[in-house]
Amino acid sequence: MFEMLNIRIRQGSQYIPDVKKAVLNQMHRGFPVLNADKVDSSFTADSVCPSGAITREPFAIDMGKCVFCGDCAGACKNNEIKFTSFHKLGADSREKLVIKYGDTPGEYEKNAVVCRKEIKRIFGRSLKFRQVSAGGCNGCEMELNACTNVNFDMARFGIDFTASPRHADGLVITGPITKNMAFAVEETYNAIAEPKIIIACGACAVSGGIFAGSNAVDREFFAAHGVDLYVPGCPPHPLTFINGILKLIGR
Repeated sequence: MFEMLNIRIRQGSQYIPDVKKAVLNQMHRGFPVLNADKVDSSFTADSVCPSGAITREPFAIDMGKCVFCGDCAGACKNNEIKFTSFHKLGADSREKLVIKYGDTPGEYEKNAVVCRKEIKRIFGRSLKFRQVSAGGCNGCEMELNACTNVNFDMARFGIDFTASPRHADGLVITGPITKNMAFAVEETYNAIAEPKIIIACGACAVSGGIFAGSNAVDREFFAAHGVDLYVPGCPPHPLTFINGILKLIGR
């Protein structure tokens, strides 16, 4: 008993007191900053991007496609692309995930997610999700699982995962949605009572990621249903997911 108490004292407090003020290690790749408004013929970073997230004209990087591998920054000769450790990347539309020259983490955070009154009124104090892995690699799933551990403790905000869509208020999708999972995703969505929200979590869910264009992928679900929150990353950090939801529900 005394040994357990000593261990607890040495470990100190394990949970993050304020998830909104938490700062990640500088090694974490988060919000990309573009240090040029255009690129010349010597720029080759776009050719090494595995998901086609970088465009030359206009010069931009799509966080919805980006897998945050850092290969583009390494290939830049003039520091055109630099990744910061800023992790609050969630957005309520695909267009907002496209980062251009002059965009800053502070401005992005301010405008990325706009809380809608009906979402705050209905889900502001309690929000339960059914999560579906639609062909994912289990990376996003592991990070979502970490959202409920003692460090991040998402449940303190009334946000949690449930085993049945009948008990859920929304759907969290990971993976690009393979053809084998397309029916399951649609059926899960239909089983959730109205009103409900949809969250696309991870590069694969947001854009298809490195599997975009594959014959094994069926993304008709996203064409038929609107997404309320996009959470980019490969995989997204738990704080990225939690902060995105907190802004969505106005907490």
